[in-house]
Amino acid sequence: MKNAHLGSLAVSRIGLGAMTMAGTYTTGGGLDDDESIRTILRALDLGVTHVDTAEVYGPYLSEEIVGRAMRGRRDQVKVATKFGLVSHSGGGPGVTDSTAANVRAAVEGSLRRLGTDHIDLYYQHRVDPNTPIEETAGAVSELITEGKVLHFGLSEASTKTIRRAHAVQPVSALQTEYSLWTRDVEVEILPTLRELGIGFVPYSPLGHGLLTGDIRAAADIPDDDWRKTNPRFVGENLVRNLRLVDEVRAIGAEIGATPAQTALAWILTRGDDIAPIPGTRRVARVEENTAADAVELTADQIRRLTSLEPAAGERHDEANLASIDR
Repeated sequence: MKNAHLGSLAVSRIGLGAMTMAGTYTTGGGLDDDESIRTILRALDLGVTHVDTAEVYGPYLSEEIVGRAMRGRRDQVKVATKFGLVSHSGGGPGVTDSTAANVRAAVEGSLRRLGTDHIDLYYQHRVDPNTPIEETAGAVSELITEGKVLHFGLSEASTKTIRRAHAVQPVSALQTEYSLWTRDVEVEILPTLRELGIGFVPYSPLGHGLLTGDIRAAADIPDDDWRKTNPRFVGENLVRNLRLVDEVRAIGAEIGATPAQTALAWILTRGDDIAPIPGTRRVARVEENTAADAVELTADQIRRLTSLEPAAGERHDEANLASIDR
């Protein structure tokens, strides 16, 4: 598989997101840690070198699974994890805390669960409105000096925050939602990243699963799935967004690609500084996703995909939108 470059960090241009291995979409059953580990190992066999997790996923379970899978194969993996949504001073999971002391506490737990002595890419999961970004960036800079962290990343940060953090400790990557149905980063975020030499890691490059083509109606979403109340999966918005999926499916059919492969292939045309991390806990799905590396879109197909209207509806509900630095 070809590589993408996140600053000076080279990773496979298709990575693997490990969020769903901790059951993040649903609160019910269906988790199988052994299958998740097989999925990670299959991804490595297929050339994936970039695995993304976070301490809050589970919490902690996703990091533990990634750590188990990496045993004996650590040198094949650029592991990324995130801090800042678990307060280690008593607040616990779901409490935003990017103070220097919390960054210190978080990294030790992540290193232990991942079974490694260093984290390749360490993200602030969400910007902490109560802690100056300079303090957080400074704490990560110290961890880099100590060798516990190799590269610094931000997630869902505004251009102002990116510039302030980058002035203290060079940022290697920004992680934010980006796909055929979420295009707002193209206006300010991507130009800023390219000006500063920062790579971009799109999460949810398959539109929280809608761009796979497997969801055709609200009834296809389990009742305990948070997408059930996501504005893009509700009512008329879902109807409109399914039309977008139909267009992606039609273009994919022209070249023998699935909707997911077509959507990922489009992202891969956006630059060699972009490395999407489609998430899955299934071997079959990781095989499908990584095959997008070999999909070739024509110039006309790229034009048609790029001209599709983005999704109808906000990408998150009000509570989740409030946590995003804008």
